Order: sequence, then C-alpha cells, then structure tokens
Amino acid sequence: MTEHEIHGDGAQVNTGTTGESAEAAAAIPELVIISGMSGAGRSTAAKCLEDLGWFVVDNLPPALIPTMVDLGARSQGNVARIAVVVDVRGRRFFDNLRESLADLAAKNVKRRVLFLEASDEALVRRFESVRRPHPLQGDGRIVDGIAAERDLLRELRGDADLVIDTSSLNVHELRAKMDAQFAGEEEPELRATVMSFGYKYGLPVDADLVVDCRFLPNPHWVPELRPFTGLNEEVSGYVFNQPGAKEFLDRYAELLQLIATGYRREGKRYVTIAVGCTGGKHRSVAMSERLAARLGAEGVETVIVHRDMGRE
Repeated sequence: MTEHEIHGDGAQVNTGTTGESAEAAAAIPELVIISGMSGAGRSTAAKCLEDLGWFVVDNLPPALIPTMVDLGARSQGNVARIAVVVDVRGRRFFDNLRESLADLAAKNVKRRVLFLEASDEALVRRFESVRRPHPLQGDGRIVDGIAAERDLLRELRGDADLVIDTSSLNVHELRAKMDAQFAGEEEPELRATVMSFGYKYGLPVDADLVVDCRFLPNPHWVPELRPFTGLNEEVSGYVFNQPGAKEFLDRYAELLQLIATGYRREGKRYVTIAVGCTGGKHRSVAMSERLAARLGAEGVETVIVHRDMGRE
C-alpha cells in the first residue's frame, strides 16, 4: 500500500512505503529561530551555532522560513540543522512570523525559538560604546527605540523556548551558554537551569519560575558562617536543619515533577528556575544545589548558575 504526503511546495506525490515516508520525515532539518533585542547578542549566538555546524541565515524575512526548511529537506541530509536570525531590521516582514511558525507546525518541523534579552541599561551602554543608533529610535533617543522594540517583540518573547539574558554576560560566557544548549548531538527531553540570586540585586529577567528562600533564617547573622557560601557543608547543614527547609525542598521538587511533565507535553525543552534569598550567597545557593541534584536524579539535565555569589 502506498501513502501520499504534502511536500513544502504544495504538491501531492506518491511516497511509496511507510518506510520511505519515515525516511522523508527524517530528512526535515531541525530549525532554530534566533531573535531578541538589538544589542543583546544575536550575532554572537548565530556565529556560535555556525561554529557548531548549523547552516545560519541572517535577517531572513519570516515568510521565507518555510521555503528555507523545504530547501534543507531536499538537500539529502547535507543541511540537517538550520538557524535563522529574525529581527526588527526586517520589521515590514515581521508580522508574517506567526503565520510561518504555524506553517512549520503543520509540517511537523522540529523548531525552537531562542530569544536574546538584556536590560535597558546594558543595551544603552552597548549602543553608546559603538556609537550606533538603535534601528527603531528614529529621531528619538536610544531608550525610545528600545521601548518600541520591546513592545514589538513582547509576544515572541512569551512564546520563546529559550530566553538568555545577556545583561551581565561577556562574549565568551554567551558562547558557553550556547554550547551548553546546542552542542549535544541528542536533544534531552527537558533541560533546566537552576539559578541562585540575591533579591537586592534584582530578579533574573529570564526566569520561568521564582522560588523565595527568605523564610529561612539567614546564615549571614551567624558570625562563623558569614564568610562562607551555600556551597560550604556547614552552611548547607545550617540551612536544611531549619524548620520547614527539607519539607519545602520535598514539596517543591514534587511540584516541579508536575510542571516538567506539562512542559514536555507542550514541547517546552528549557526552563530556568530562579532561587532567591537576600544576597544570593547562603540560602539560595544551598537550596539551588539540592534542588538541582533532585532534578538530575529524575532525569532532567541540569545546569547550576550562582548569579550573585561573590558580589558582596
């Protein structure tokens, strides 16, 4: 018995056996769409993927993304992974992005959206350092262009599979993050970043979930523990010997199991869990380490980042 398949050009052709159909489906390239704020590191992210063997297309109009995928599918496996940079330089085509994403979903294309984010302060500093105007500022100021771009990209940011905040990252650190996310040959079901932080330094803008550990006594007020961090066994022991600490870890880990199941079902492959205390040195670090160990034991590939440890 033969089957029919609709190819990217709209033609309906006889594909022969189901085995041949499976082979054709396997030929569809993997796709990553790189977008985000101007000045947040899109070019660096694209170069990193190119170094990892991806076929990278910069500033492709969104309406042409399905065509690019079709061409990759016809390359007989020579173009297995495609990365497309989409930004406000092509703003007259930007409205077509949602339609293109829907088209890709209908064709069962494995695609991900990577969104590069940064604070207003970091973006202004970067544009001023290179003495270039923001592409949307017009006759206004750089901050006006940044505000307009945030408004334009708000929905895309909300739909992104992975958000990377580059405010405090240098080029090498961003490349390390990209390598960690895209270098593996086999894509894990779910990858988590567990990030400790200090509330006095602000919430991480790329956090999907935020946990507050300030309900626990602060080791900062114990003189013999103050110089150390949550990586120290005595500090960690102090934190988890407090009433409610172990129960909190157990129950939140159970909640994450439920959330992780839903993320997998919805095709979300990345999650950033931010764990906060006052300074990001003691309680949040200890809790992050234990939480990451729990996730790892449950089969979730986990990266630990201690954002504010050492800032005091």
